[in-house]
Amino acid sequence: MGMKTMQDDIVEHFLCASTHDNLLFFTDSGKVFQTQVYEIPEGARVARGRGLLNFLELSSDEKVLSLVPSKKEEAGKFKYLVMVTKNGTIKKTAIEEFENVRKSGIIAIKLDKGDALKKVVKTTGEDDIILTTKNGIAIRFEEKEIRAMGRSAAGVRGIRLKKGDEVIGMDVISAFASAEATADKAKKPKQYLLVVMDNGYGKRTEISQYRLQGRGGAGIKTAKITSKTGNIVMSCILDNLTEDEDLIVISQKGQVIRTATKSISVLGRATQGVRIMRMEEGDKVASGACLKD
Repeated sequence: MGMKTMQDDIVEHFLCASTHDNLLFFTDSGKVFQTQVYEIPEGARVARGRGLLNFLELSSDEKVLSLVPSKKEEAGKFKYLVMVTKNGTIKKTAIEEFENVRKSGIIAIKLDKGDALKKVVKTTGEDDIILTTKNGIAIRFEEKEIRAMGRSAAGVRGIRLKKGDEVIGMDVISAFASAEATADKAKKPKQYLLVVMDNGYGKRTEISQYRLQGRGGAGIKTAKITSKTGNIVMSCILDNLTEDEDLIVISQKGQVIRTATKSISVLGRATQGVRIMRMEEGDKVASGACLKD
């Protein structure tokens, strides 16, 4: 058990952060709030935790949809925050525009009716972006195809979705990692896209299987979705420049598992994956995070 949940409360987000990191909270209203990690009380592994209203000036009907830790040692490395919505809209804004976030929050993105902010990532301006949908579609394109916009802008189309599909993940294929991989051919490093499904299935697929496409396309298959696997709920980019990387997955009812990413099978794009987590009946995977030792 990783967290105690009550009544209809479920776990939705899971990430790793250091005590002195700034934590940005992006909400369904398109606003962003900020607090430092040390201001959040440390609790026992099975504790329920405290309400966000104790730390942030959220309205009662506002819901947090994405969290981004900001580390001091990363200053100067990242230039932009890239945001994606569940309907496939993507937007890039200079990270400097989020340096002074008021207690009451500031606008981060203009959302269309019925849309919701899904994920926010940090980029260098030279990276590739890969979007993943719940129905097993992915698209990879250059970050340069997204022009920088102000905080109040709505963004542009990142992927053309089929009916009933939505974006669940956005990951960065780092330009720095690619350069390091090219320089160190002796290690033969590779990058992978890791996906995890509702019912505890997952897999790794070599990133080389995802060709570069133009922004706004329909994408290609990244997983075979069945009733056994459930829909994709999370994605993560891995690289084997280090072997010491673990995947931590948490379910809606608070069950947690930690496993080495190198133990997860490497499979093709159009495959179902293998079981990486067994859960109680009625429970589903909520979220996960990749952790480097």
